[in-house]
Amino acid sequence: MEGKIIRGVAGFYYVHVEGQGILECRAKGIFRNQKIKPLVGDNVRVELLDGEKQLGNLTEIFKRDNCLIRPAVANVDQAVVIFAASYPKPNLNLLDRFLLTMEMQKLPVYICFNKSDEGSREELEDLQRQYDAAGYPVCVTSTISGEGMEQLYVLLEGKTTVFAGPSGVGKSSVMNILFPEAQMEIGEISEKIKRGKHTTRHSELFYLGEKTYAMDTPGFTSLELPEMEKEALKEFYPEFALRQQGCRFQGCVHIHEPECAVKQAVEAGEISKRRYETYRQFYRELAGRKKY
Repeated sequence: MEGKIIRGVAGFYYVHVEGQGILECRAKGIFRNQKIKPLVGDNVRVELLDGEKQLGNLTEIFKRDNCLIRPAVANVDQAVVIFAASYPKPNLNLLDRFLLTMEMQKLPVYICFNKSDEGSREELEDLQRQYDAAGYPVCVTSTISGEGMEQLYVLLEGKTTVFAGPSGVGKSSVMNILFPEAQMEIGEISEKIKRGKHTTRHSELFYLGEKTYAMDTPGFTSLELPEMEKEALKEFYPEFALRQQGCRFQGCVHIHEPECAVKQAVEAGEISKRRYETYRQFYRELAGRKKY
């Protein structure tokens, strides 16, 4: 049988198999010998040992399409990063750090501004313009009015999605409304391993039907910039890629160089001035890092 690892705890792997449910599996010793660690999100082959008790063995891990480090998860199709529209006030520096990290991992990102019922419509439209211009699709949602929920649901169908964002932005509320059946799955796993769902957080995928999976991640309040040379930073700003061919100097980093097409686009309002200033800040931060 083939399935997907949705959670791993203390050497046990919980594998969702279409039509069979969740199997509790041990990994065969061959993986330790090959120094392969099974990850949440892995597509695997399992051997059923006890159908009544839903026990099995993990016998094969299929080739991974990709692998994220934080959170540790394989075969992700996209990320949805959720920030509040008003309270807590969206930390756009933090959002840009997250987008940079996902760009480095070549993972498509959707931005969701939640709690639209609490925010200024004018400010929301401004945020939407900034990130639309940067190449990131934006979804505006409210768990109170239901705004944007159907649009968000359509984005997730048939894919494995990581949800991320700071604490207090309503991330769990969004997931609960979109996928109330996921709570049943939490209970099923919690009963199987005799632990409550509020114990130490592990990476965990929820099966949502029709090859659709979603992962909730703990809220974050800060993100370190990824390890890179400062000159490489420009490559992870999609809005720069369309214009940098017009720069006078090859290898222009869009900071001090004259006749820079990116800076001209900023002045013309085609690139968000705030996004550009964040880029300059990140550039200085990378330049100031000590190398050992």
